[in-house]
Amino acid sequence: MSPSGFPAYRRSRARLRRIQERLSLRNRLVLSHVMVLLLALLAMAAISALIEVWLGFADIEGDVVLQVGLLFGVAAAFPASVALSRFLLRPLDRVRAATARLAEGHYDDILELPSEPGLAALVEDVNTLAAALADTERRRARLISEVAHEMRTPITILRGQIEGMADGIFVPDEAMFASLADDLDRLQRLTGDLSSLSRSEEGAFSLHQEPADLATLARATAERLRPQYDDQLVTLVVDAGTPVDAFCDRDRITQVLVNLLGNALAACDRHGHVTVSVHTEPSPVHHVVVRVMDDGIGIAEHDHERIFHRFERLEHPGRSAAAAGGSGIGLTIARGIAQAHGGDITAESAGLGKGATFTLRLPQEPAPGG
Repeated sequence: MSPSGFPAYRRSRARLRRIQERLSLRNRLVLSHVMVLLLALLAMAAISALIEVWLGFADIEGDVVLQVGLLFGVAAAFPASVALSRFLLRPLDRVRAATARLAEGHYDDILELPSEPGLAALVEDVNTLAAALADTERRRARLISEVAHEMRTPITILRGQIEGMADGIFVPDEAMFASLADDLDRLQRLTGDLSSLSRSEEGAFSLHQEPADLATLARATAERLRPQYDDQLVTLVVDAGTPVDAFCDRDRITQVLVNLLGNALAACDRHGHVTVSVHTEPSPVHHVVVRVMDDGIGIAEHDHERIFHRFERLEHPGRSAAAAGGSGIGLTIARGIAQAHGGDITAESAGLGKGATFTLRLPQEPAPGG
């Protein structure tokens, strides 16, 4: 009968397994060192006693006995250290196997959290990494689908119009050429957005920074978009009467302001209100702060950061995710531009239906070496 068939053996194995699960990595390491040291000392003592007492070689010099005992102690400690290292590293082998599966693209494997706190933290980090990689893969697949969809429509229209003119179905007049130009502009904007997104994620924006009055930029951008606001009966208020200088790329910051004001307009219902303010903050360093506040659909708390992810278009009750148009990368690009200047963009909202505030912060002075 095998030893595993005895109840006492099974109970001792279960008890040993529970003790093993409760030991932290640090305690396991200390325990393994202590056990190897004790085993080596016991082997030395046993060999010394065997030579001097049991075998009757009492006349052998003490140095020789010590050397022989030390040799046997090292020989006993080596296999013990190998066995204990397996005991120590067994939980880590499961984590290593999981990371290998992650490298192969299996992002849905979730590891069970062990009872040992240190290992549990490591496993939780691995599970978080797997979830992040799965989300990245999901967004990458959606990126391909979105780009294909965005490009397919104008290309199809262009092909049909060109073939129609070639066959004599369409008359090549000014209206037809204007329609062709609109579709080409749409494709150009999409490729420009994708190029800006790539530079944003690589941190490779080319900036032409110079002193600029952000209050003037905000007023000019607001007047540029005011006809769209008037068409949708949304009130646009600009609080930027005092000059506020900053060292920045005018065109890039204008691009950011256009995105923020366009998003605020899309978030508002008819007769809504949007306010743009520009001022400075001295703490902790001098910053220029541009706030775009609206009373529109608002943002849920858990989406305050998600909206800056590429191709993330939030869904709201009564509105589709694509109701406002766009490809879902405008805020990603805007934050990349702000961070390239040494600043940032943040979003705040009291909740759905309670409006939102987007804050652009830029340092007034250029970064050293920038």
